[in-house]
Amino acid sequence: MTISYHRPSKASVSLDAIIHNYFAIKKHIGNKAVMAVVKADAYGLGAVKIADALQSRGADGFAVAVADEALELRDAGIIAPIMILGLTDPDDAWLLANLEIGVTVSSLDYLKYAKKHDKDFSRLHRLNVHLKVDSGMGRIGVRSAEKAQKIIDYIAKHPKKFKLASVFTHYATADSFTDHGKDKVQAQSDFFEGLLGQLDYSALGYTPLFHQSNSALSLWYPEKTLDAARLGLGLYGSIPSMEDVASPVNFKQALTLETEIIYVKQMHAGDTISYGADYVAGADEWVATLPIGYADGWQRSYLGLDAIVDGERCPSVGRICMDQMIIRLPHEMPVGAKVTLIGTNGGQTVDVVDVASHAGTIAHEVLTNLGQRLPREYTSNKKKKMK
Repeated sequence: MTISYHRPSKASVSLDAIIHNYFAIKKHIGNKAVMAVVKADAYGLGAVKIADALQSRGADGFAVAVADEALELRDAGIIAPIMILGLTDPDDAWLLANLEIGVTVSSLDYLKYAKKHDKDFSRLHRLNVHLKVDSGMGRIGVRSAEKAQKIIDYIAKHPKKFKLASVFTHYATADSFTDHGKDKVQAQSDFFEGLLGQLDYSALGYTPLFHQSNSALSLWYPEKTLDAARLGLGLYGSIPSMEDVASPVNFKQALTLETEIIYVKQMHAGDTISYGADYVAGADEWVATLPIGYADGWQRSYLGLDAIVDGERCPSVGRICMDQMIIRLPHEMPVGAKVTLIGTNGGQTVDVVDVASHAGTIAHEVLTNLGQRLPREYTSNKKKKMK
């Protein structure tokens, strides 16, 4: 998709905020290792730029969802450890091994297939294996110590092919403070701890890393951090819960989404706005058109959400279109006035969680829905660089 540089809508990403958030969590969990989760193009904000900034500050490593995301980082010169959180094609195992990219494994069959099809006997790198345990998320992962032990023993029998880099799990309700949510966290913790206690690593000659903490578990259950944490949403400055709960860490919002007024007019009582003509002006009012719409990730479900112009909150009116939207102004305002959709303007703030709450979704979805034609502008120490 063509990036639209010739219009005033843009997403600004503060690399300083991301670095702050990374080290704030690291301090909160006792300076244990933190893997920055940059899957889905760093939640829509730009994986390569963000990984490069974090690597320059000594980040412990990165996590992605699929093989191509890991390959993109390596191609861009990221040399820090990378693990793939999702399952990968075993035919790609040795390509990934050569690039020292770790894979998630949930079955013995994966390793057997990879070994059978490895014909490079002069290989320099083993395949880093991250053994996934399903402690209650219900997606991927072994569910018993017996199956986990078989994978460990197989790795031990083939030390020139495989290395067990870590054993890990993922929590379903670490962001929930209901009784159900807290009970589920404890149940998963007990399950994982119990399973780990049954495993024998003596045949390996070493002990792998253990990790279970996502952003939410790191924030509200720091004592459950094992050897490392995986920081996703929190890295980008949003609290990973839609419940009314305080964050023990002072995150900085990394994203600012801005545009400008491109057209202003006065509506009269009875005039309608946008598709469906379902917004009807009740009196004379000023409205402004903005050059951004759902093709840019500003969803139709954001209708009614306030934009900020010169410190004044202006609700969107009429259906949000593919490329344009309309806001109601408190009075006439000039064409070219800056409009903030996410961020702070004149002392007023709309953050990613506000948008998600309005739309009945989660902050992760708001970020990853940002359209590719929106230019990303990266700021650090007041310097700017366009994607």
